Amino acid sequence: MAGGVILTMAGNKGIKSASAKQLKSSRDKKTKVSLIKTTDRASGIKRAIEILNINPVKGKNVLLKPNLNTADPFPGSTHNDTLAHLILHLKGMGAKNITIGERSGPPDTSDVLREKGIYELCKKLDVGLINFEELPPDECLRIKPENSHWRNGFDVARSVLDSKCIVSTCCLKTHGYGGVFTMSLKLSVGITHKRNMTELHTSFRSMRKMIAEINQAYSPSLILLDGIEAFVDGGPAKGTKKRADVIIAGTDRIAIDAVGLAVLKELGSNEAIMGKKIFEQEQIARAVELGLGVKQPENIEILTDDRHSKIYAERLMEIVLKG
Repeated sequence: MAGGVILTMAGNKGIKSASAKQLKSSRDKKTKVSLIKTTDRASGIKRAIEILNINPVKGKNVLLKPNLNTADPFPGSTHNDTLAHLILHLKGMGAKNITIGERSGPPDTSDVLREKGIYELCKKLDVGLINFEELPPDECLRIKPENSHWRNGFDVARSVLDSKCIVSTCCLKTHGYGGVFTMSLKLSVGITHKRNMTELHTSFRSMRKMIAEINQAYSPSLILLDGIEAFVDGGPAKGTKKRADVIIAGTDRIAIDAVGLAVLKELGSNEAIMGKKIFEQEQIARAVELGLGVKQPENIEILTDDRHSKIYAERLMEIVLKG
C-alpha cells in the first residue's frame, strides 16, 4: 500500500484467571436489542433507540455509516428517510456534529452519493460527508489482525479508526454473491478500500469469515437496522422483497444480525438462510470466535414497548433459540 501505516491487531487473548463466578456472570449477561413493529420510520427509529435507554452520542462527533453500496432503491440501499430521521434523532440526543462516511462499490462512490441525493441531504441537515474512496493514501491504514483469513490485512479509512463514536444503519437482506446475508457485520465492508475487494470477492471459502474479521477494526456505539422491507432472496442490490415492518436497534452486531436472520426465517427466505442455524452462519460464528459480541442465542434479550411488537419479538426469540 502506498503511504499509510500498518497496524497489527492482537487476537483474542481470552480470560486467563477468571473465577467460576465471573465466567457464569459473563455467560448469563443479557445483550439487549430493541424491536419496533411499525411502518412509520420516524416514530420507529425514535422508539427503538429510546427503549435501549442509552445515549452514546451526547457531546460526541458522530461518524454515521449507512448502506450506500449502490444507489438501488431500498432495501438495496439505506432509505433516505431513514438516514434523515436518524440524523435528526441523533441531533436531538445531543450529538456535537455528524459526518456521513461511506465507500460504495462496484459503482464509484461519488456517483452513488449523487444519485441517492446524499449531497443535498447533507446540506439540508447540516452534516458532513467523507467519501472514503477519495481519501489520500495517508488517510487509509493497513490493518493486519492476527490469525486472519486476509492474506496481508485490509485498508481502513483513518477517520473510522480515529472516531470515538460510530453509528451504523444497515438494511435487512440476503446476499446472492457469497455473503449469504448483509446486515450490520457486512456493512463494515464499506470502511475498507476498494483495492481489498478483489481478494474478498475471490475468497469463496473464506469470504464470510473475512467479513467478520473486518469488524475488529472498530466498535459501533449504536446500530439501527431498517427492516420495513427485506430481500429474502437475491441481494444485495436487487432481490425478492417481503415486508417485515420492523425497526431494530442495539450496540451488538452479532445480536442485531441474529435477530435479523430470525426475521428472514420468519418471513421465509432462501435455503442458505433457512437451512442453517443462526449461530452456525459463518459471519456469526467467526464474529463469536473473535469476541465481537454475544456468544450464544440465550443471551439475547429483545426489548419492545407495545403488545404487537412483544408478540412478534417472542416469535423471533423462539426462532433465535431454535436456530
